[in-house]
Amino acid sequence: MKETPLSNCERAFLLQAITEKKRLDGRQTYDYRNIKITFGTDYGCCIVELGKTRVLGQVSCELVAPKMNRPTEGILFFNLELSSMASPGFESGRSSELVVKLNRLLERCLRNSKCIDTESLCIAAGEKVWQIRVDLHLLNHEGNIIDAASIAAIAALSHFRRPDVSVQGEEVTVYTPEERDPVPLSIHHMPICVSFAFFQQGTYLLVDPSEREERVMDGLLVIAMNKHREICTIQSSGGIMLLKDQVLRCSKVAAVKVAEITELIQKALENDKKVRKEGGKHGFAESIPDQRITVLKMEKAPVDTSDVEEKAEEIIAKSEPPSNIVSKPVIWAEGTAQIGEGLENAWGELEESDDEEEEEEVDQQDEIAAVAEEEPSLKKKTSKDDVIMLSDSEEDEVVILQPDKPSQTRKAAAVAEKESAIQKKTSSTNKKKKKSNR
Repeated sequence: MKETPLSNCERAFLLQAITEKKRLDGRQTYDYRNIKITFGTDYGCCIVELGKTRVLGQVSCELVAPKMNRPTEGILFFNLELSSMASPGFESGRSSELVVKLNRLLERCLRNSKCIDTESLCIAAGEKVWQIRVDLHLLNHEGNIIDAASIAAIAALSHFRRPDVSVQGEEVTVYTPEERDPVPLSIHHMPICVSFAFFQQGTYLLVDPSEREERVMDGLLVIAMNKHREICTIQSSGGIMLLKDQVLRCSKVAAVKVAEITELIQKALENDKKVRKEGGKHGFAESIPDQRITVLKMEKAPVDTSDVEEKAEEIIAKSEPPSNIVSKPVIWAEGTAQIGEGLENAWGELEESDDEEEEEEVDQQDEIAAVAEEEPSLKKKTSKDDVIMLSDSEEDEVVILQPDKPSQTRKAAAVAEKESAIQKKTSSTNKKKKKSNR
């Protein structure tokens, strides 16, 4: 997967800022990013953070046969890996041109400069020597890989301890750390790389370029130097022509930066040694800040509750009194309430209609009962003199009365009309109920 290229606007913006001696992260021309060195629990393991660029260094050792042309010297091996985890532009498992160039530069900086006494790694001349392997993994790429890798390599080598060995005749005994204390490597000096980026054919210069600045630079100059101002190696890339004064100026700046970084590495080593001697906690996990979002327990803080009542009274006295106007809740139906303006509850309307229907049914039942009470009295009065016949059919009611007594016939007709009206009313309410249930 290829890296996302910079747009023309981004490129022009970066170049314009560099001409005005400004950088995106607010640094000056010769400023380095913050460097953080963290050692692991095991010897020879460290993580170096150069800004957001992170490199993990791990040193290991094993007994091997020496080289034929150098039978009394140990072997140093460096391997830098650029995984796709650090940047989508890197492909893990493939040695690109950048990987080869960085590995060669590390070998010239650390192995060819004789920073480690390789003769002290010999156990039996021509037979067995220690092979020291330095594995470097780029965890995050944010520019200036070679500087972070060189700091991680020399810090891991300074922190590493190899097992102690004894030789009796032809027998070689390797002791565990429990039997004998491990032995540190013999390091003569600490070479560290310092990178300089050039823009507009060497007109402008920056120290410790970031990832975006590396994309728009014209050339890169890497100077490897120790704190004694001894130059270990120089490499120029990009095809730009540099003047002698430019190289001298870069070497002076590199000498200052190397002295600062070397002092930082030595302080980190002393702190780690002190913590291990005291038996305190150390390692990558202890270097992480304690304040975490996923913390499940919090430390108990003492709270003084002696004058809580007095403070509460003061707060109540200072506070403003409540307003006299208080909105009253509007009860639309049972189980519902509303304060202020708003929409009415539709369920309340249904409940009201059901209540009205129930009230109508009760009134109808009362009327029917009253009529039923009146009927026997009418029958009693008419049984003496007149005969009234009421039909129960749904057809028109037929009343046979004698023409001599009109008052009784009028009463009977009124009762019949009332009964028919009540029956019609009950049938209509039953139909409404069936529809509402549906």
